[in-house]
Amino acid sequence: MTEHCCELMTTRVDWRCDQHDDPFECPDALVHFSATFQEYGLIVHDGGAAVIEIGFCPWCGRRLPESQRDRWFDELERRGIDPWEDDVPEEFEDGRWLASLPRE
Repeated sequence: MTEHCCELMTTRVDWRCDQHDDPFECPDALVHFSATFQEYGLIVHDGGAAVIEIGFCPWCGRRLPESQRDRWFDELERRGIDPWEDDVPEEFEDGRWLASLPRE
């Protein structure tokens, strides 16, 4: 479970709607958090799954963690895994993969 920067961010990231199973379909869902990449984004309600990445919390103003997207691809490459062609290990589908790496 990821700790977010403030209570309001936690509330918005954990938002669940009783009318929409998919947060991208719910007009009240505002923030998407990717545990895999450690990225925060504002949901663009355009019928798709687009987000606009944000670097600071809209509520408390704290800087959000740096994206780990490049590191994710680098680590898969180091292991000889092509994410477009090969099966990606289960721990790489959420934030667990980061726990096994040395801190940068």
